[in-house]
Amino acid sequence: MTKEFAVPPVVFPSGGNPSVVSIQKRRVPSAPFQPSRATNPSIPFMSFDIGSVTTASPSPATLYGGPIGGGATTFEAEEPLLDELGIHPDQIRRKTLSILNPVRVNAHPHTDSDLSGPVLYYVAFSLFQLLAGKIQFGVILGWIVVSSMFLYVVFNMLAGRTGNLDLHRCTSIVGYCILPVTVFSAVSLCLPAGGVVSFVMAGLFVLWSTRVCTSLLVQSCPDCEEHGGLIAYACFLIYMLFAMLVIF
Repeated sequence: MTKEFAVPPVVFPSGGNPSVVSIQKRRVPSAPFQPSRATNPSIPFMSFDIGSVTTASPSPATLYGGPIGGGATTFEAEEPLLDELGIHPDQIRRKTLSILNPVRVNAHPHTDSDLSGPVLYYVAFSLFQLLAGKIQFGVILGWIVVSSMFLYVVFNMLAGRTGNLDLHRCTSIVGYCILPVTVFSAVSLCLPAGGVVSFVMAGLFVLWSTRVCTSLLVQSCPDCEEHGGLIAYACFLIYMLFAMLVIF
């Protein structure tokens, strides 16, 4: 048995279909985190459109203080890398050419001492010895230091108060004058070991180095011309030791 309940009819104020009324009264949801124009009309609607962005981000040129091409002038004004390291190829070339003429030695390029050229010749000398099967990097470096100090002491003792040769310049002169011995170490690779030809050529190259080194030292102190023989003997001993490394 079904029981019936008396339900009063529902009357809508506007009348008509209730579904249509609900659709008309439905509010369109706004974007999240966006203020309503009705509540605050002074704040503009923020969208993600690129063209609507009013605040432009600073350009990289502004951040780094100028246009992108403005750094070229500063880069061109900088010194070359070799000059910053103290390596001057033109100076090394001029000093090398002065060494290659043992008859007429020009001491003017050697007024400014440097160690870049001597280090180059020392490394070349050691590499030629390595090609000959002799690992003598430490021996050559040690003899370089000892021979430079030995010649520095001998020259200043002979020159007395008039001597103005410092250890840096003495090392530079000894290093540049080892070029003939370096050439001999390269030529000896094609010669028979322990032959007469090797001894003769060793004597010629040692005399070449001795002549150039003595001339450079004497021209640096004109008062030492009377002691040229003693200075030449000290130079001869130094370069003879390097020549013996090549022969034996």
